Amino acid sequence: MAILNNKSALIDWEKFRDSIRKSTPVDLSEGPADKSKRIARLEADEQAWKEYYFPKFFTSPSPAFHVKASRRLIKNFIEKKHWYEVRHWVRGLAKTTTAMMDCLYLILAKKALKNIIYTSATYEAAEAFLTKWQAQLDSNQRIIADYGKQELEGSWTKGYFKTREGVQFLALGAGQSPRGNTNDNIRPDCLIQDDFDTDEETLNPDRINKKWAWFEQALMFTVDVANPYLVLWLGNIIAPDCCVVRAGKIADYTEIINIRDKHGKSVWPEKNREADIDYLLSKVSYESGQQEYFNNPMRAGQTFRELHYGKCPALDKCQFVVTYADPSPSNKDRPSAKSKAQNSTKSVVTIGFYKGKYYLYKVWVDSVSNSTFIDWLFQAKQFVGDKTAHYIFVENNSLQDPFFEQVLMPLVYEKQKHWNTTLGITPDTQKKPEKWMRIEATLEPLVRCEQLIFNEAEQDNEHMKRLHAQFINASATSRILDGPDAVQGAVKIIQDKTAVESVGGITLIPRLRNKNRW
Repeated sequence: MAILNNKSALIDWEKFRDSIRKSTPVDLSEGPADKSKRIARLEADEQAWKEYYFPKFFTSPSPAFHVKASRRLIKNFIEKKHWYEVRHWVRGLAKTTTAMMDCLYLILAKKALKNIIYTSATYEAAEAFLTKWQAQLDSNQRIIADYGKQELEGSWTKGYFKTREGVQFLALGAGQSPRGNTNDNIRPDCLIQDDFDTDEETLNPDRINKKWAWFEQALMFTVDVANPYLVLWLGNIIAPDCCVVRAGKIADYTEIINIRDKHGKSVWPEKNREADIDYLLSKVSYESGQQEYFNNPMRAGQTFRELHYGKCPALDKCQFVVTYADPSPSNKDRPSAKSKAQNSTKSVVTIGFYKGKYYLYKVWVDSVSNSTFIDWLFQAKQFVGDKTAHYIFVENNSLQDPFFEQVLMPLVYEKQKHWNTTLGITPDTQKKPEKWMRIEATLEPLVRCEQLIFNEAEQDNEHMKRLHAQFINASATSRILDGPDAVQGAVKIIQDKTAVESVGGITLIPRLRNKNRW
């Protein structure tokens, strides 16, 4: 069976090589002078260079973040000599392929790299990644035509090979010894870590510590401190603490790119259509989608272990209800600017209080545009109608105030015509404690004592499912807490109003029904 498997794998690689040959035809009539001019023109523009030598990978136009990432890495490495970068690009965004093209440009066009170590969680994975580079070097007809035959006989094995120009490549599994690795007198000058972490390892902090120590002590110190070197990590965030996350905290540049941007739109629409993203996400859990497509690993927390669903009383049973809206995290709650994370969700919740319990009637939780966010507020008003008094609050701390006045309110005024109604909004300008502290302090006792009731009629609503997942996975290290934060905001306002009422500060008188009014 092993022999058959090896034979099948060999056939697959030969098919892959043959597809490379067929996709890279050369113009045999091109004269030497024209050829030299063309090569010089391509080498002056890394994007044009990649599109010419690797046409197989450009069936869709490159997204802007691809172009920027390549130029950033190449420019900084050439100019600064030492460059450490982490790319948290999620699946389907070609992070491995883009890295391969960037490094081959540095090898062939810039003659800037000589000794590459490619590391993954296992040797087999690292070898498979590196074999794709090897296949390009020995089968890409355009590379061979312009830079000469690359294959060096006697030094062209899987997992370890050397080109005729003396560039050496080595595949390593995490934990294998890289000590003593040199290419003649050249120590490793390019360390690539691709899919370095595994889900199983992230469950055990000791294994992550051991693996990180191996990278820092055994692998990182293979470079020559006096010479240029490039360190590149490729991998989405699969756990709050894993090696690629630790690398991101110390890198010269760390980039997080999700399948969708902060407005909820595909970051690469030419390749990943909205309908296709929606379809796949509909077939997996919210938690899985957040981890694999949004760099947001969600692990069940210990604070909200069980949520309570029940039937909500009729709205007119409540003296009033509060709709609370969170347009996005404040700057205080955002990930660092260096990380450029795009994980926030907008949230709108409508909550009522009746006989000692808080009822979560309706929720809207998703990554959407500001326009859709405002539509949610009108939907909330429509939902409540004139059944009871209705207060609408939008979080507006000192860091959000310009956004509230300059972006949200103009949208409200504009949409009042479409909805044929006005929308009375009160900005919530309270100075608040740190997000997790206020969520835990306000909501944990209510959930534990079954005083926060989620509307059972909305249990299958996708927005309610997102809120449920954010609650269940909530912890001090959670990346997304926008739904629970909105719930806390509404509960706090209800508590403040009922506290004032209890000491006679205000009197609420139910309006008598008029049979002549709709």
